[in-house]
Amino acid sequence: QVQLVESGGGLVQPGGSLRLSCAASGSIFRIIAMGWYRQAPGKQRELVATINSGQSINYADSVKGRFTISRDNAKNTVYLQMNSLKPEDTAVYYCTLYYYSDYASPGDQYWGQGTQVTVSS
Repeated sequence: QVQLVESGGGLVQPGGSLRLSCAASGSIFRIIAMGWYRQAPGKQRELVATINSGQSINYADSVKGRFTISRDNAKNTVYLQMNSLKPEDTAVYYCTLYYYSDYASPGDQYWGQGTQVTVSS
C-alpha cells in the first residue's frame, strides 16, 4: 500500500506564492518519477510538472518560468514552488507517483487526494 501526503494549498492573491509538498511512503521498491497535475472546475486534469529519478524535469508551457518542481530523494518528497500566481492557476492540485512496487513489477501510478489552490483578490 502506498500513501501520498500533500500539503501547502490555500488561498493567495494574484502575484503571490505558494509551495506544495507531497511525501510518498509505503510499499515502494523504487520511484520512477513524481509530479503534479491540476484540475480546474469543468476542465480535464492537466500536467503541471514532473521530475524523474535522474532529475529530468518537464513543465507545462503555462507554468514555465513561474513554477519550480524539486525533489528530495532521501525523503521521497516532491515540492512545487509556485510564484507569480494567476487566477487561472486556481485548481485542485494532485500529486502523482510513478513507481515499482517490487523488482518484477511493470510499474504503477498512484494519485494523492488533491489540495485546493485558489488565486483570488
